[in-house]
Amino acid sequence: MDTLSEMMKTMPQKPFAARDALVDCIRACSICQQACVACADACMGEKAIDRLKRCIRLNLDCADICVATERVLSRQEAPDLSLLRHQVESLALACRVCADECAHHKDAYAHCKVCMDACKACEQSCNDLLGSAGFAQAGVH
Repeated sequence: MDTLSEMMKTMPQKPFAARDALVDCIRACSICQQACVACADACMGEKAIDRLKRCIRLNLDCADICVATERVLSRQEAPDLSLLRHQVESLALACRVCADECAHHKDAYAHCKVCMDACKACEQSCNDLLGSAGFAQAGVH
């Protein structure tokens, strides 16, 4: 068992969403933010940096939203499910937009392909969490 899963099991409160979906989403946030930061850094080292400015910006925005989402999802005490839903939806959107931008560059830059894949996986984890018990049962929109 990894530290994240173990920590979630030690919480005195029941998770506000399905534990596996919650842990998977938190983990995906961490991986995605790391990929986005690394991709932005790699883009800055490329010769064609001018055509990668949008990619860099979206990488950094997505990374920041990942960090914020990872943090709020890690807290289980007295969650506001409406706020959390909006945060997770925002991250799913950021991941989709970042993945779409990285897709434009994936054939020329391997780091953009890796980042695109991480963003797509994080978006899927967000959508899985939003459909999980807790969010789905609460009927929060």
